[in-house]
Amino acid sequence: MAPIPRSANTTPADSLRHDFEVADLNTPLKAAPIVSLRALEDGEDDFEDVDLSKRLSLWRRVLMIRKRHGRKSVPEHQPLRLLDTDEKIMEASVSRCWSREHGVRVCMAILILILCFFGIVHLTNVFQSLVPVIWDDDMHTFLPTWGKAGELGEGLASYPTDFTRDVTPMSCHSHNDYWRRVPLYEALHFGCTGVEADVWLFDNDLFVGHNTISLTRNRTFRSLYVDPLVNILDHQNPVTEFGKASRNGVFDKDPSQTLVLLVDFKNSGEDIYPVVVQQLSALREKGYLTCYDGKTILPGPITVVATGNAPFNLLTTNSTYRDIFFDAPLSELYEEPESSFSVSSSYPKTASKFTLTAGPHSPPQARSSGVRRRLNSGQGTVGTNKSSIFDITNSYYASVSFKKAIGIVWGGRLSHKQMKLIRGQIQGAKRRGLKARYWGTPKWPVGLRNHVWDVLSQEGIDYINGDDLRAMTREDWRRRRHHGWL
Repeated sequence: MAPIPRSANTTPADSLRHDFEVADLNTPLKAAPIVSLRALEDGEDDFEDVDLSKRLSLWRRVLMIRKRHGRKSVPEHQPLRLLDTDEKIMEASVSRCWSREHGVRVCMAILILILCFFGIVHLTNVFQSLVPVIWDDDMHTFLPTWGKAGELGEGLASYPTDFTRDVTPMSCHSHNDYWRRVPLYEALHFGCTGVEADVWLFDNDLFVGHNTISLTRNRTFRSLYVDPLVNILDHQNPVTEFGKASRNGVFDKDPSQTLVLLVDFKNSGEDIYPVVVQQLSALREKGYLTCYDGKTILPGPITVVATGNAPFNLLTTNSTYRDIFFDAPLSELYEEPESSFSVSSSYPKTASKFTLTAGPHSPPQARSSGVRRRLNSGQGTVGTNKSSIFDITNSYYASVSFKKAIGIVWGGRLSHKQMKLIRGQIQGAKRRGLKARYWGTPKWPVGLRNHVWDVLSQEGIDYINGDDLRAMTREDWRRRRHHGWL
């Protein structure tokens, strides 16, 4: 069809009409809302056909507002035509957005429910483990008034040596015992067979405390340990019409069990030593101290061990009588572990001697410099040299810092190298008849602490050193296992 000629008076609308077929001019146009771009971006209800404000989420509104401010604005009078296709695209986009949000919420809800379930299971297990603590108390419900005045069994409830009734002695050492609410007595209550007192010499008296700022005039070595031990042992060794006890110890269940009194010399060891000797006279005069008479060891209810800056050369000056024993350096007693070595902790019957010369089985840290150690160099070193001999005639404990001698426990388990060191050190101590002890073992996490205690116990350690008396005396440090879901 030939194009329609244009006249000079033809308007733009007429020109537009000439670009289409005549038949197309009769096609009715669908009514469409005329909206501004600003109204569309703001989601205002200026039109009836598309209700965006009810369909768009708050997040999408914020995005639209940010987009509007990030570009040039369009005049309000500029019209736009929102086609049916645009409506469908907008609806599909909003629908997909809502579906994603709904899916995320469902997943989060499921995850929270799972966490809540296992949290409830864990709390149930914790409460079940606390049931014995809550209900298994020390209250005696059977004849609670028995032995009281005017009741059945009047006057029969007590006996001369009942101070530590029902207390089972355990191989644990109460570290820094003076920190406890009731020093000495609390350790005895839990059955610990070793207690520790840090002593400082001032004004010719021994004061007990971890450092100088914690010292007080009334907390002395005598008041906290010597005098109470004398009273306890007098109570445990009564003279009655039926006989006289022969040096019973503090534990009624095992009168032959000795109690180790570890005295940590904090300042000048050479000055502290004679004062300690003098203040122990109350126990010495009554025969309550373990001693060496030049030939044999005579066990007693109390075994005094000197550590810290205690001078080994002064402790061993008297070769015919000693009642203060040394805390030997455990790391220097290392021997190559033997698979057939017995971990029996019994005393050797003879006082055999071993010298600390570096041999083929000694690791580098076991080698001594051969020079007498300086006065305040720390536990197991003061007054010692290459020829020093550590055996049951002069020493009782063999101790060392766990962290210094064994190292840090990584991954919650001791390495093969660390296990070899532990076995070699314990073996070396036992061959000399000494009691192996590690101080400074991990305190936290509790699971790691218990694991180290359990390993040391299995390897034959003689004393578990720690601060938690209840946990130490439990002696079951294996990892707790859940049964079923619990």
